[in-house]
Amino acid sequence: MRTPNSPHISGRWRRIGSAAAATGALLIAGLGTAAHADAATPHKVSSKAIAAAVAQAHVQYSSVCGTTPKKGYAACNALRVTGGTTAFQEEQAVKKGVKPATVSPKASSATPTGYGPSDLQDAYGLTDASANNGSGQTIAIVDAYDDPNAAADLATYRSYYGLPACTVANGCFKKVSQTGSTTSLPTANSGWAGEISLDLDMVSAIAPNAHILLVEAKSSSMANLGTAVNEAVKLGAKFVSNSYGGSESSSDTSYDSSYFNHPGVAITVSAGDEGYGAEYPAASRYVTSVGGTALSTASNSRGWTESVWKTSSTEGTGSGCSAYDAKPSWQTDTGCTKRMIADVSAVADPATGVSVYDSYGSDGTGWNTYGGTSASAPIIASVYALAGTPGSSDYPSQYPYEAPSALNDVTSGNNGTCSTSYFCTARTGYDGPTGLGTPQGLAAFGG
Repeated sequence: MRTPNSPHISGRWRRIGSAAAATGALLIAGLGTAAHADAATPHKVSSKAIAAAVAQAHVQYSSVCGTTPKKGYAACNALRVTGGTTAFQEEQAVKKGVKPATVSPKASSATPTGYGPSDLQDAYGLTDASANNGSGQTIAIVDAYDDPNAAADLATYRSYYGLPACTVANGCFKKVSQTGSTTSLPTANSGWAGEISLDLDMVSAIAPNAHILLVEAKSSSMANLGTAVNEAVKLGAKFVSNSYGGSESSSDTSYDSSYFNHPGVAITVSAGDEGYGAEYPAASRYVTSVGGTALSTASNSRGWTESVWKTSSTEGTGSGCSAYDAKPSWQTDTGCTKRMIADVSAVADPATGVSVYDSYGSDGTGWNTYGGTSASAPIIASVYALAGTPGSSDYPSQYPYEAPSALNDVTSGNNGTCSTSYFCTARTGYDGPTGLGTPQGLAAFGG
């Protein structure tokens, strides 16, 4: 990860960015939740009017987990919107015939300002699967430090969107340390609490019938985060999401064998938020590396369109050719002799960001909009869970390569400049920033 050009604020380095949404053109088919129905009755508006409104989305955001990490450590890939108007706000405003409100993160917001479960399920062809699949599956979230309000914030998110309750009492939610303790937990951390809320809410949005296991590492070192991955698998999770990364190093192949080599388990990892360039553990050959897109409504048969998420030359989805990790046999692009990032992708642009509820610490002001590949990684882990338990000897990262036509191919945009075009530029078929594409139902995610 490259050092961000940002001021030092409240004891942490924080990158400030802005993002503009891609043009979209189709009215979302309803808001999808009882809570959203409380809003003003939508006006009948043209696709052109909606496209013009969504194109106005422009936000400022900050990286919530601090400075670029030192060797052997990771930072989370969560970006919190701090100002401007999101694509969701612009779209809802034009449908109601009102001026869009701006994001005010320091004031408690009564309602979300980003995409919710019905939006994401519709965009990725998951509406029926999300309603009917996932029972009996456990999706693990691995993050650093403790979020003391994780259970309460999860309950608020799920209640607002009318999702089934997922609590410690009913056995759906469990929070443990990297050693499996439910009582001896790590030190609390405001930035990582925002990351945790983002992860839990994205699992809830995509796989509301699944159980959720939150495993908190005692620090953001790769050794502790890797130990937490092992604990998640030990506790029975077949789907493990990791929304963090750091610079590649010669230690990565050792980390691979110690922490990420778990056949029969779908392990997803964020590709990074700093534009073109490889990160670890996204570069591990044993994981599904997840890139990021800008997601907007459109007048096509899908009703949505996506492009590579890029805000600037140093702000956008990660991608690249690993310097250390071997290429898995199912990855057949010819420009990179080692592991190529990414495999698949999902929404990550803060301007087209997702709704998250977080109440802990300085960032915990209630409803916020988040972006970053920290959003896309748990989305993809949850799609794997909807598709069913992986084969016991399989590395599920190979599944999308066996059914590339079952994905939405993202063919526009780039995340920087590179000597080999597809490493940083979208094209038909495989490319680095978006991999093989985004979910179009479940067919690309089951063995």
